[in-house]
Amino acid sequence: MKSQRHVRRYRRSLYSVPITLHKSVAGVVRSSQGISLDISEGGLGALISSDPKVGDRVQIEVQLREHLLNAGAVLRHTSNIRSGFEFLELTTEQKVQIARTVANK
Repeated sequence: MKSQRHVRRYRRSLYSVPITLHKSVAGVVRSSQGISLDISEGGLGALISSDPKVGDRVQIEVQLREHLLNAGAVLRHTSNIRSGFEFLELTTEQKVQIARTVANK
């Protein structure tokens, strides 16, 4: 039996910087801190201080080389070790900024 390998749409790059997550809960925005582990045009992996739930939508702030990225994201998976976020509706410029960051690592 052949093993199936997951093929990623975007190349990931190790990228470790502080991040801030903002989540609206009952009309109140709550913020938490974390640190990114890797990044791609599709999303990022991180260690975060909050207790997220799969499907949570957040705003992520992460400093790229030249710009502060502020992007909507959804939590796709989480464990006691790391959380994986998928970016939502990035602009073309945001995608270019992330691609430059990944290429320069």
